[in-house]
Amino acid sequence: MNKNCPEILQLRRDIEKSVQRSINTPSDFEFLSGVIWERTKTNISTSTLKRLWGYIDGADNTRQCTLELLSKTLGFKSWKAYTEHIAENCPEQSDFLTNSFHIYSEDLQIGDTLEIKWMPNRECTIEYLGKCKFKITQAINSKLSIDDTFYCRFFITGQPLYIDNLVHNKELPTAYIIGKRDGITSIEKK
Repeated sequence: MNKNCPEILQLRRDIEKSVQRSINTPSDFEFLSGVIWERTKTNISTSTLKRLWGYIDGADNTRQCTLELLSKTLGFKSWKAYTEHIAENCPEQSDFLTNSFHIYSEDLQIGDTLEIKWMPNRECTIEYLGKCKFKITQAINSKLSIDDTFYCRFFITGQPLYIDNLVHNKELPTAYIIGKRDGITSIEKK
């Protein structure tokens, strides 16, 4: 299963919530491996966890046994039980975005630029580097900086923008939300 599918992204969030710690440094992955051992008596390599969290490059697909183990870490009998739990407890979380303007990374060409705006007067201009990777070329009133890089598959107006593997000021990669409360107010291809 693709490591960026919604169920796996939710699994990662639930794991971090369960261990009460963001997982984004080498010591975090060692800590998580230890927690998994304590809860399941099963070893998992930090390399496997790093690939799943996108900390290091690796296969885009996650092995079923890894999903089973992480589901058991959360107290579920299996990956299937975990995904059923998500479906049963979060039906109101879904909706069609029929009236929103959107741009998919796969439709862009290397070198294309996008201008993103969000409240209360923040904006960034980003350049597409290929394979869903972007570089910030201009940042106004934002915590983000020029030359920060990140990954994103799509941009939707009116919705928060979740970016992955943000490298900010040459620090370790992390996740970041743009427009957390009000979403992106506009996005324009230049």
